[in-house]
Amino acid sequence: MENQIERVIDLSVPVERVWVALTDHEEFGKWFRLSLNGPFTVGETTFGEVTFPGHEGLPFWARVVVMEEPRLFSFVWPMDETVMPDDPDVDRKVTLVEFILEPSDGGARLTVRESGFDRLPEDRRLQVFRDNQGGWDAQAKNIRDFLE
Repeated sequence: MENQIERVIDLSVPVERVWVALTDHEEFGKWFRLSLNGPFTVGETTFGEVTFPGHEGLPFWARVVVMEEPRLFSFVWPMDETVMPDDPDVDRKVTLVEFILEPSDGGARLTVRESGFDRLPEDRRLQVFRDNQGGWDAQAKNIRDFLE
């Protein structure tokens, strides 16, 4: 099994605009289909709930790892809605999501990378990987639709 999912999205808007869509919790919530309770802050956990059709009301949380404007935004998030940030074994139940931005002809290139599936419990790895592959396909379309 692979240990990472990667999507490359070419956008016709400037890197600075994409950065705001990624790091402003309200804008992120609009395209990612979440209702977030507060801003993203390095080292802090942001909570909310899913508004994505078919998954409405599920809890969401992410702990921000890096915010290097306007190049890199990353967080860890749980493998499913049953994992909470205070779980004593949380490091074996999260994956790392990285949003990497670079200028490209007439806009921005956004690389979305999720890794760390090999740390998940063995009986859940493959299903989480498969689910998230489809999820990133949908989110790539969502951010493109939101920004363009």
